[in-house]
Amino acid sequence: MNIFLDMFITFFKLGLVSFGGGYAMIPLIQKEVENHHWLTMSQFTDIIAVSAMAPGPIATNTATILGYKIAGLLGAAIACISVSLPSLLLILIIGQLFIKYQNHRIVKAAFYGLRPTIVAIIAYAAIKFAISNGIIGGSNFIDIKSSILLVVAFIMLIKTKYHPAYLILASGIIGIMIF
Repeated sequence: MNIFLDMFITFFKLGLVSFGGGYAMIPLIQKEVENHHWLTMSQFTDIIAVSAMAPGPIATNTATILGYKIAGLLGAAIACISVSLPSLLLILIIGQLFIKYQNHRIVKAAFYGLRPTIVAIIAYAAIKFAISNGIIGGSNFIDIKSSILLVVAFIMLIKTKYHPAYLILASGIIGIMIF
């Protein structure tokens, strides 16, 4: 199959079936990367790190960088458009329906059930990502310095009102200085 068509179908499918935001999409993107043998897991981890630091949605950033890594500038454009297209189409349809039926008891009940499930999906994505990259149960990243940085970053997110972008920038600078 043509690499561009394969990328379009893969990223369109990811955009279509992924709910819960970009972080919830990471395990699905990772599975596709593994199935297509597009990158090593180390390369994928680096792309996730860059995608998280860049402005914009992590799923779109990840798809764009993956597309570029796989097939250059055209690959980046195809991946970005195809992962975003389902959301655009669905939100146009669902937005109209939601505005019309937002106070209906079934819609309210559905959202009551969706909220905790989305949190579970995001937690699963974080844990799966940590396990598959050796952060939990491996030796890829965790040493005493990384462990301290993880704990400090987590506490800063919970206890302060600092924007996460400042934390990401500071962590990158600290990483350069101490590693």
